[in-house]
Amino acid sequence: MAKRVAVVGAGVSGLSSIRCCLDEGLEPTCFERSEDIGGLWRFTVRSSYPVLQPAWLLALAPLRQVASAYLGIHTFKGQVLHSQQYKTPDGFQGKRILVLGLGNTGGDVAVELSRTAAQVLLSTRTGTWVVSRSSAGGYPYNMMVTRRYLAFIAQILPSCVLKWIQERQLNKRFNHENYGLSITKGKKFKSIVNDELPTCILCGAVRMKPGVKGFTETSALFEDGTVEEDINTVVFTTGYTFSFPFLEEPLRGLCTKKVYLYKRVFPASLEKATLATIGLISLKGSILAATELQARWATRVFKGLCKIPPSLTLMAEATRTEKLIKRGVIRDTSGDKLDYIPYMDDLAACIGAKPSIALLLLKDPRLAWEVFFGPCTPYQYRLTGPGKWEGARNAILTQWDRTLKPLKTRGTPDPPTPASISHYLKAWGASVLLASLLLACKSAFFFKLVRDKLQGRISFIQ
Repeated sequence: MAKRVAVVGAGVSGLSSIRCCLDEGLEPTCFERSEDIGGLWRFTVRSSYPVLQPAWLLALAPLRQVASAYLGIHTFKGQVLHSQQYKTPDGFQGKRILVLGLGNTGGDVAVELSRTAAQVLLSTRTGTWVVSRSSAGGYPYNMMVTRRYLAFIAQILPSCVLKWIQERQLNKRFNHENYGLSITKGKKFKSIVNDELPTCILCGAVRMKPGVKGFTETSALFEDGTVEEDINTVVFTTGYTFSFPFLEEPLRGLCTKKVYLYKRVFPASLEKATLATIGLISLKGSILAATELQARWATRVFKGLCKIPPSLTLMAEATRTEKLIKRGVIRDTSGDKLDYIPYMDDLAACIGAKPSIALLLLKDPRLAWEVFFGPCTPYQYRLTGPGKWEGARNAILTQWDRTLKPLKTRGTPDPPTPASISHYLKAWGASVLLASLLLACKSAFFFKLVRDKLQGRISFIQ
């Protein structure tokens, strides 16, 4: 008899979980409070769920609750709403609107409202880097930057050098300081994707403001001492707090602390891995690809095909990490965005779906080249292991052609070769690939040697 899995929430994480359950021969039952699927992608909110049979396995997405507490907001007489309540710019014609928060949602809402509103004010405490969807040459930005060789370079470069390179590249499009977007000193690196925001600021349709200090009945007070009068509408895009109200303590509290989630998926406190959180991540890349890989791993753990460390080991490690964070020995990185390729590779390795560049180089050099130097698309995690797809190789080798094909609506001279194989890489790319593999092998050997030596000394001392 197939194991039964309760999937809580029919958002994108829930839909991926359902599909992965079916792929593994499990029997999923999905609980969704709203009347449609899609979660936040369809502006729906999940706030309560029925009691679940404790014998069921569980794959759930966290509940997102609005966080918007500002001094004097309850005395403000204008319209107040959160971005999840915002649907279209209709009805905001001629109004003075304050948008709080500069994430991807804040930027999108501000730009869209600026087309109909009299004035849009965009408030941010930290600032941000603004990335265009298209890169140099017009190729998709994410396909240009999400590459294994770039991730490898980022791992070996000093962080200060890497930061200098990133900032230099991002300021090439426009100087962020001139536009009031530069990141406040001491704040961590942050970026959003928005093509129109700089133009809206340049035209005056959107005006940048610092953090909000408080509200009166009709105005907003800002941290730099300025006041904006006659505000009609305030839109909060300040994010969400995550909670699991349908779980009992202490599990409920542990699930909200990412340090207690093994690889951001399995709660460390459970003796048996019968519960997984899918989608409770912030990632420098496609979260949809990551949630699918999380679900692929979780369903195989549920089925007993993959193992995770014992609960006592996980809890001890998480508790130790939390203590070090409280003492200031290490920095709390649980709120940082995860690096896309390392995290995806980590999950894929758990199910045996991580591509081996060395093996590909011996068996299929052309594919190895594209996997290492080309875009790291989810096809790479379908080349091998459970869920292997026979069409993955061809999909990787033809992904540039298929990306550009929709643009071919007018006959033109042959375009330049996609930047995935640049002039310089053609000249010495094979050497770089070989040197990278040798360095990786030597590093692995070196660390193994050091570890064995240390273990030997510890054993001797004991």
